[in-house]
Amino acid sequence: MKAILRSGFLALAIMALAVPANAGPFEDGLVAADRGDYATAFSLWRPLAEQGYGPAQSYLGAMYANGHGVPQDYAEAAKWYRSAAEQGVAVAQYNLGFSYDNGHGVPQDYAEAAKWYRLAAEQGVASAQYYLAGIYRDGLGVPQDYAEAVTWFRKAAEQGDAEAQYNLGVMYRDGRGVPQDNAETVTWFREAAEQGNAEAQFNLGVMYADSQGVPQDNAEAVKWLRKAAEQGHAVAQLNFGVMYANGLGVPQDDADAVTWWRKAAEQGHDKAQFNLGVSYAKGKGVPQDLVLAYVWWNVAAAFNNETARKNLETAATQMTPDQIAEAQRMAREWMAKHPQ
Repeated sequence: MKAILRSGFLALAIMALAVPANAGPFEDGLVAADRGDYATAFSLWRPLAEQGYGPAQSYLGAMYANGHGVPQDYAEAAKWYRSAAEQGVAVAQYNLGFSYDNGHGVPQDYAEAAKWYRLAAEQGVASAQYYLAGIYRDGLGVPQDYAEAVTWFRKAAEQGDAEAQYNLGVMYRDGRGVPQDNAETVTWFREAAEQGNAEAQFNLGVMYADSQGVPQDNAEAVKWLRKAAEQGHAVAQLNFGVMYANGLGVPQDDADAVTWWRKAAEQGHDKAQFNLGVSYAKGKGVPQDLVLAYVWWNVAAAFNNETARKNLETAATQMTPDQIAEAQRMAREWMAKHPQ
C-alpha cells in the first residue's frame, strides 16, 4: 500500500504559543477566538501584529488562511506568517512552509517549504517534522534521502503523530532508509492504528492475515480490517468481504461479503465490483440475477478490469438482447452518478 502523501489541509488555525504574562490583549484574543468571536480576536491581535509581536502575527496569519473573522486571503496569511517566522515563531515557520508546499498565497516552492519546515521541525513541531520527512522521501526541493526522511518521520512519530507513525512503518516495510524489518513495521502500524489511522489499520490487518512480522491470526486480521472498513477504506472493505466469503476469522457469510463488497464497489473499486458481479451470477449472498451481474462486470470493465471484460463476453451468450441493453443502461446510469 502506498504511503500517505502530503495532504492539502489548511494551515492550522490555533496552536500553542508561549505568551508573556503581560500580554493581556493577546490573551484576551485567545479567549475570544476560543469562543468563536473571531472579529474581537482580530481587533485585539492586529495592533499587536503591526507592532511586531510575533505570536499575534502568527495567529493573524492563521485567521487569514482560514477566513476566520476576515475574508480568506492566503497572500495576507503568508505575509503575517513570514513576519512571525522570521522572529523564530515555530508554528509560523511551519505554516509558512505549508504555504510554499501548497502554493497558498505564494508561488509553490518545495525548496522554500523544506527550509521553513526544517526550522519549525528543529523546534519540535511534529507536523513540520512529518511534512519535512515527506519532502525528503519524495525528493521535492531537496535531494531524495530516505535516511533523512526516516529521521524526521521518527521524530514526529515519537511525538504521537499517527500519520508519521504509519509512514515510518512503511519505511521499515519497504526497507527505505532503514533495514527492512516487519516487526518494526508492525510496531509503528499498531501505534497509528490505535489512534484510528485507517491506512495503518488496513495494513496491520493484512500483516496478521499474511503472517508478516506477527504470527498468522485471522481474528486479529478481521479486527483491524473491520476498523478500517468502517472508516470507509475501500481496499479494507474488499478484503473484509473476502474474509466473510471464506470464513476466515469470522463465520462464513456470503450476505456479509456482499455488503462489504458493495461498499467498496460504490467507491469505484473494480475488484469489489467484479466480486459483486460473481455474487449475482452465482446467487451467493444475493438472489441470482444475471442482469445485475452484467451491470457490475460492465462497471468493473470500465475501470479496466480485464477479468470482468471476459465475463461480460461469457454472460452475453446467456442473455437476451433486451437484457443486455437494460444492463448496459443501468451501468451507464451508475457511472454517471459515480464519476471517478
